[in-house]
Amino acid sequence: MDTQTLAAAGLPALGWAVHGGLLLRRLATARRDPLTGLHTRAGWTARAEHLMDKHAKALVLLVDLDDFKSINDTHGHAAGDTVLTTTARRLTDWCGRHGIAARLGGDEFAAIVTDPTRTAGLFALRAALAEPVTHNRRTLRVSASVGHCHRDQLPVPLLTDALSAADASMYADKGHGRRNTR
Repeated sequence: MDTQTLAAAGLPALGWAVHGGLLLRRLATARRDPLTGLHTRAGWTARAEHLMDKHAKALVLLVDLDDFKSINDTHGHAAGDTVLTTTARRLTDWCGRHGIAARLGGDEFAAIVTDPTRTAGLFALRAALAEPVTHNRRTLRVSASVGHCHRDQLPVPLLTDALSAADASMYADKGHGRRNTR
């Protein structure tokens, strides 16, 4: 076989390889939130289920920004984006190497850590999420409600049950007046 025939035979294979690589890249980016860089719900869920199965001490969190709509309405969507990206960074920093965070949509976040003793603790997370955010030299007051569920508190360690328990915990947190402290 001459060189031209080999090259002609190899072009379709090269084309499929490039196409496959592009598809993998698109799939990977679809599992990441474009604003925050966090996992999306689908990407996070698959990983979180795996971590729940492997780690008896796992802790599942739900985070909801309080009064987020008022930040967008008062200061604009760019300010809201700054609050979202700052929240994502603070949650990721809190998880450290022992967990993963996700943006579920809007102003809702989730995280799972494999061993909560390797974090700074829930009080520290709440404090970090309540730190003001600066946007265009303006200080924006923020707060978040945080719900949590320890895997070992569940009769059957399923992610769906942990999320339901964390959701109930988050709404109890909201009920303690965190939204009305301003």
